[in-house]
Amino acid sequence: MDPKVNDKFAKRLNMRYGLIKACTIVRGKIHRYLGMTLDFSVKGKLKIRMDDYVKNMLEDFPIKFNKDSKQETPGGNDLLEAGKGKLLNAAYRQIFHATVARGLYVSKRAGLDIQPTITILASRVQEPTESDWKKCVRMMQYLFCTLLYHLTLSAESLRVMKWMIDASFAVHLDFKSHTDGTLSFGGGAAQVMSKKQKLNSRSSTEAELIAVDNVVTMILWTKLFMEWQGFLIEKNILYQDNKSAILLEENGHKSAGKRSRAIIIRYFFITDQVEKGNVKTTYCPTDNMIADYMTKPLQGEKFCKFRDLILGPQD
Repeated sequence: MDPKVNDKFAKRLNMRYGLIKACTIVRGKIHRYLGMTLDFSVKGKLKIRMDDYVKNMLEDFPIKFNKDSKQETPGGNDLLEAGKGKLLNAAYRQIFHATVARGLYVSKRAGLDIQPTITILASRVQEPTESDWKKCVRMMQYLFCTLLYHLTLSAESLRVMKWMIDASFAVHLDFKSHTDGTLSFGGGAAQVMSKKQKLNSRSSTEAELIAVDNVVTMILWTKLFMEWQGFLIEKNILYQDNKSAILLEENGHKSAGKRSRAIIIRYFFITDQVEKGNVKTTYCPTDNMIADYMTKPLQGEKFCKFRDLILGPQD
């Protein structure tokens, strides 16, 4: 709130560390940090760019793309299928591993749109096949075509958190489901999650309940974090598109039928949080469930719609 506080802090830093090397102090509305450009030029918005980082990835990648290269989505419909073809040789296996690792870094910061693809590719780095390499090439071609895309965050209110959580039932080769979640304060996704569930479920409702349990720690931690910044959370809304799962979360075993009684009791932790008022569950139609973007390789109009909501407005 007061620039003089930063002046004092800068002096403190140099007093403590300046004998090793003078601390570089950057003031203004644009900052560069760990491969990111943080742009506060537009009031009420934060733009996070990683153009240069992605350019370096593309320069180091053995396949080069040109202006005629076109790729509208980072992952095809075969993304979740098992790897086919021969195993990559040692040289290409190393390139595959390094590319996925760097892509993972991007996907956790400005490139949220590639996170579903990266999550799958990261599970193939030990023994990547020829088909896995093609999926990696597709993702890199998409990054080339969307180089200037960035994450734009804004907030309608810092006292209202909107979570969308979804699960894709039995989509993995071992028939485990996939958890996905997004957090928004109004514009762009402040947090996203895309991860494989660690146990098998017997129905889509069970998968949805497990998905909420996967994300609930992040939900509660973020609420506490915001409140320690001085923003008392008035609404912590959890949106889902499965009404049966919502009934279980609100009522616990009271709404559990024969198929759901075997669910481990810890998955009703969310019921306790609902009763305490720490979170409120709400139904959201599937067509508006943004977290669906993180569950499967969407294509076409739905991909563009949800990507734009997750990344926020582009220049």
